[in-house]
Amino acid sequence: MIEFVFTPDDVARVRFAFSPLWEMVRSLRVLADPSGHALHLPWAHAVRPRLRGLDLGPLREVVAAAGYIPDFLTPPPATPLPDLAAELETVRATPPEVVAAELRWTARGSRPTPARHAMAADPERTLETLADLLGRYWAAAMEPFWPRVRDLLEGDVLRRTAALAVEGAAGVFGDLHEAVSWRSGTLRVDRHWTFSGELAGRGLMLIPSAFVWPDVSVMVPPYQAMLSYPPNGVATLWETGPPAGDRKDALAALIGRRRAELLTALATPASTTELARRMDVTAGAVSQHLGVLRACGLVTGHRLGRRVLYVRTSAGDALAQG
Repeated sequence: MIEFVFTPDDVARVRFAFSPLWEMVRSLRVLADPSGHALHLPWAHAVRPRLRGLDLGPLREVVAAAGYIPDFLTPPPATPLPDLAAELETVRATPPEVVAAELRWTARGSRPTPARHAMAADPERTLETLADLLGRYWAAAMEPFWPRVRDLLEGDVLRRTAALAVEGAAGVFGDLHEAVSWRSGTLRVDRHWTFSGELAGRGLMLIPSAFVWPDVSVMVPPYQAMLSYPPNGVATLWETGPPAGDRKDALAALIGRRRAELLTALATPASTTELARRMDVTAGAVSQHLGVLRACGLVTGHRLGRRVLYVRTSAGDALAQG
């Protein structure tokens, strides 16, 4: 069991970020064990042909299907919206002794493989090899799918930031994951290893991750304490065509079939591009319908950088769910 004890300063420093590097590293685990991550099978089938000719052996050695992933591969995001190139530079800047120590670390009762020992014996070369491989793997397996993953992550951050502002920590942690519970200023995460301690005023970083599904991942001090969790709506990530679910004829008769589908799809925040992909229509058509729904007070838009995410208002929730 993991226990993070919060002071008032720690509660005030609960913050969100997401990381292309974290997604990439966790996706390697999906490829190592697709059956354990069935939600991502459409992605796995799509990327396998793209990976032909790319020797992922060193990455597979350090990111196995289960167990410890060396922390230097998943450094804490420095900003809420980190850049992959900057993250890879952070990896490259890891001290060699840290690389060696983390490659040699294993759970009690197991030992590093001979390949891991060899990698730990030459940490500088190993670090450069892994960083270069990650860059090539990103281009082949992640970059083509990043826009839809990013939309999902940004939507979850938007939703939970609003909950934090209205309900405080309880509003954020209440439905984060079945393995996570919040009570009396202590956050508990059900894991197979133990840690209990204070956060020393540094707070907690929350990192939504599509590829961590169906689990959660935790990093504890002396690193920045972090909790990575599956974002709300992750089950829709690889859907195509009209959003699934019960289409209420009354709602479609009231506002039109396409607008009813849009309102249903916006149970989780999404961009115009993502909605167009999921509904298999043009972005222009989506924008037109969103304009009507927005004028009626059923949806609202939130700008994140150059992009706008749309989300249902409380009136939209009542109409869609009623």
